[in-house]
Amino acid sequence: MDGIRVARAALSRLFEPLDPIGTALVSILGPVDALRVATGRAAAAGAEAVLADPGMGGGALAAALERWRPRVAQLAPERDLETIARFGGRLVIPEDDEWPDGLDDLGAEAPLCLWVRGEDRLPAMKRTVAIVGSRDATGYGLSVAGELAKGLADRGLTVVSGGAYGIDGQAHRAALASSSHALPTVAVMAGGVDRYYPSGHEDLLREVARRGLMASEMPPGASPTRHRFLKRNRLIAALSSLTVVVEARWRSGALSTARRAAEIGRHVAAVPGSVYSANSVGCHRLLREGALCVTDEKEAFELLSASGEGLVEEPEVPAAAHDGLSLVDFMVLEALPKRRGAEVESLASVAGLSEAEVRAGLGRLQLLGLCTRSEWGWRRVADA
Repeated sequence: MDGIRVARAALSRLFEPLDPIGTALVSILGPVDALRVATGRAAAAGAEAVLADPGMGGGALAAALERWRPRVAQLAPERDLETIARFGGRLVIPEDDEWPDGLDDLGAEAPLCLWVRGEDRLPAMKRTVAIVGSRDATGYGLSVAGELAKGLADRGLTVVSGGAYGIDGQAHRAALASSSHALPTVAVMAGGVDRYYPSGHEDLLREVARRGLMASEMPPGASPTRHRFLKRNRLIAALSSLTVVVEARWRSGALSTARRAAEIGRHVAAVPGSVYSANSVGCHRLLREGALCVTDEKEAFELLSASGEGLVEEPEVPAAAHDGLSLVDFMVLEALPKRRGAEVESLASVAGLSEAEVRAGLGRLQLLGLCTRSEWGWRRVADA
């Protein structure tokens, strides 16, 4: 097994995702022999006939070997495995029990391996929901994405997304605010999981790595590029039983995730928006093409339950004082100190909300007995 793990680690750096010749080579010879052939250390005796198929193009293997040659000297799989271990992660391969079965539905497009950062195991597909959408999300989109993600996470589901600005980041952030003890979220990255990209989400992704999981088919140190983002979307689709698009423009990358999900038999849903909003054009396009309409987490949960995914009964979650709060109120509650008080300006900075939102939230929380005001300012009550 160690030899197979090392070989797959090396191949993940040698091949770009969805390399057809590399994938065929591994399928025919297995990862260990495929690595020997791909690095020029052995002849591809068992693969030449298949790779000579007209569908592959004449001289496909020779061209691929030439394409891979510049990377051969850079291969250091043992070092990559040591690097991921230093970050508290591991390499998960198809030969492992932890390998998500959903990835096998991609067939020849399945990844060679997954570099995973975090302590938990990768979740079962039937317990996961992808929430994706525009990077330049509107306030409406961010609000809906947050309510969806937190609500589904509260029900014990894992929210999968891509770590990007906009809808992705809001989905991760809201899932992390869940009161559930289940794995809250998985960020599927286009580059190495030792890198925080985008840099503006460094704090968020650190928290995802600490309390959830970061995963990528790219090895440590790999840079995210445009084509890797597009190829990454198939992994988000395959890891999830349902993909929900909250906001998407006409040519949004989120649409490729939704379409790939539909192609491999997953449920696809979209959130409707204003007919005047360019950010909802893609969602309306999906709805016309047959995606299901979802407006809240209850509808998304019911969609999975009706599909026979084993979610008919809601998981038992211990009651908490903050159950049922809106995302804004929960963010205000989380920002409140438990001992010395804080003023509205300070709370707005900590929560990332406007002062008006904080004041309104404090009023609602005070009525619920979750916060109180003292001479030192606002603070959270002991049991909240």
